[in-house]
Amino acid sequence: MKLFRITARHAVLTFFSAVWLVPIVWMLVTSFSVDNGPNIRSFFPQGWTLDQYAALLFGSSVVAHFPQWFMNTLTIATFNCIISSMFVLMVAYSMSCMRFRMRKPMMNIALIVNLFPGFLSMIAVYFIMKSIGMTNSNIGMIIVYSGGSGLGYLIAKGFFDTIPRSLLEAARIEGATEAKIFLRIVLPLSKPIIVYTIIGAFLVPWMDFLFANIMLNSGLSEKKTVAIGLYSMVSRDNRNTYFGQFCAGGVLVSIPISILFVIMQKFYIQGITDGAIKG
Repeated sequence: MKLFRITARHAVLTFFSAVWLVPIVWMLVTSFSVDNGPNIRSFFPQGWTLDQYAALLFGSSVVAHFPQWFMNTLTIATFNCIISSMFVLMVAYSMSCMRFRMRKPMMNIALIVNLFPGFLSMIAVYFIMKSIGMTNSNIGMIIVYSGGSGLGYLIAKGFFDTIPRSLLEAARIEGATEAKIFLRIVLPLSKPIIVYTIIGAFLVPWMDFLFANIMLNSGLSEKKTVAIGLYSMVSRDNRNTYFGQFCAGGVLVSIPISILFVIMQKFYIQGITDGAIKG
């Protein structure tokens, strides 16, 4: 009976793993296909080539500007990563390690605001940014992504709650300011949650489609991010010409994130688990 349960469990897990992996494998093999359009005749391509990658990276198409899309997205993600991580960690420290009037009401308000989906504010954010001329620009996208990032402090606060209060009190008795305590005591003890925060802040603009689609509406291909640019390659007019390049772009976009997760996986998982210990 025990052997049957183990076999059934592994069979179910294998099935779901296959369902999850099949689209990824299909996109990978299609990126090496000689066909420019979707291959619906067979799972594997009729011929293998690197032409899709060469055309995507070095071609002169008026539709595909992948290197520029990649640089736009990388610029936005890098600056958002720095700014958002600073906001999140500083807010988390103030809510966890400091005591001041209105602290709990502010935490409750932040929690309530986080319950509302972010897309509810898209139209309002768009008109505000349009009124100050910040749409269709990398700076505007950085402001949109990082402006409210401090509200996502809860997991980092949970991690800071696990740091012994005696260390902080001893530093205060010795005359250390809150800035010194934060920079010299709390942050060196918080590498897992710092890595988790950095990766999360980097992934937001890297994977976002909705906000980018609203903010970057000039129609100029070179202004797009990777998500918007790749989506335009599979429109009704372009899919039969650029679908192979779309798959190649999907593979290239996944490489930096995959490398980042492989390197930082240990700290990322520990940041999630330790940050969930306390609220």
